[in-house]
Amino acid sequence: MNSFSGLGVKSFLNKKLSERLIEKPTAIQKLVIPELLADKNIFFRSETGTGKTFAYLLPFLQKLTDYSANAGSEIKINPAARESFINSPVLLIIAPTLELCSQISSELDFLINETEIRSVPAIGSANLDRQIETLKKVKPQIITGNPGRLLVLAKKKIINFKNLRFLVLDEADRLVSDEMFNDTNELCGIINKNAKNNKIIITACSATLNKKCREKILKAAALKDIRYIESDDHEILREKIEHWAIFSEKRRKDQTLRSLLSALNSKKRKKSKVKALVFTSRGEEAAIILSRLQYHHVPAAGLFGKVNKKALSGQERKTALDSFRQGGAEVLVCTDLAARGLDIQGVTHIIAMDVPSDSEVYIHRCGRTARAGKHGIMITIGDETQMRLLASLEKKLKIKIQPKELYNGQVCVPVPDEENQI
Repeated sequence: MNSFSGLGVKSFLNKKLSERLIEKPTAIQKLVIPELLADKNIFFRSETGTGKTFAYLLPFLQKLTDYSANAGSEIKINPAARESFINSPVLLIIAPTLELCSQISSELDFLINETEIRSVPAIGSANLDRQIETLKKVKPQIITGNPGRLLVLAKKKIINFKNLRFLVLDEADRLVSDEMFNDTNELCGIINKNAKNNKIIITACSATLNKKCREKILKAAALKDIRYIESDDHEILREKIEHWAIFSEKRRKDQTLRSLLSALNSKKRKKSKVKALVFTSRGEEAAIILSRLQYHHVPAAGLFGKVNKKALSGQERKTALDSFRQGGAEVLVCTDLAARGLDIQGVTHIIAMDVPSDSEVYIHRCGRTARAGKHGIMITIGDETQMRLLASLEKKLKIKIQPKELYNGQVCVPVPDEENQI
């Protein structure tokens, strides 16, 4: 159980993992992979950065090779079976955002690039006509997409689900949130109708997956029961992430943010380049914060939804993400929905400009840092009312939040003397 081969993962997938220097499965992968290889329906919850994507991709990709022509070509699909896949995926992955779909597609491309398995993303911001042409040309066995775009393609009868065998709901709690549940529910209804004679293996996962979310998924997927698996509760949240709180009056928050970024980048404390995600709840606020940072010559980019009824285009969002990933921007200002499920290497700091009333939002924000075994820092900037709310979250999540202040260009504990500077 301490190796992927011990979990039943085939050699061609182990070879791909070794290219990433991934040798040992994470706790959640040890629990999930055997269940999916055994054709079990499961919900699973695990903190971000613990390998949830590979936990479902590895067993399902291995299952796809069961369509092989013979044992000597285990990673080839039987040519006689290929025609049955036209516009009818065997594996469907549903995710809430453009960025998460793109990320999953990238991981898929890496794992299948030496096989005959084909994957196509169906993302809402992409040109629909070109997307349809790609689907017809590639004839993918795997489609990854947003519920809205998948619903459009299904209603136009561009894709159907008569051959579907494996269904994934990634970031499932967001897929059944109030703003997305109708699309997810309708799409699942079409899937159930198209594939009524199939046994579909279903998995749903997220960093947070409470009972209400699980009940809504059961309703959408027309399931009566499903096993629920979770790894150690919030281990990374408590052991790998420092939690800071900085008081600021509401009218001074933007100035406090700039002072904080300057302090984090100061020569006295700078050990490595700061790479910070700045969170706020609403797109309008994110746009204002971004414009003010850029006005003051802070290298920043933005990732958020509609502002004044205008949304960033898919290309604009991609450009912002690429700039942040590659170091052109050291700050990415984003909303909770836009950043869902993102895996960005090297994020050193999360800076929250508000305090969510829901502890699950706090968990998802924290999950953008301390990935792949590294440490990270979660900083909340809030006024008196928000600090009281943060104290409630601290108690509920059983974490330790350290009060900090900015003094003389440095981040300090509240007593402003030299020996307390950090």
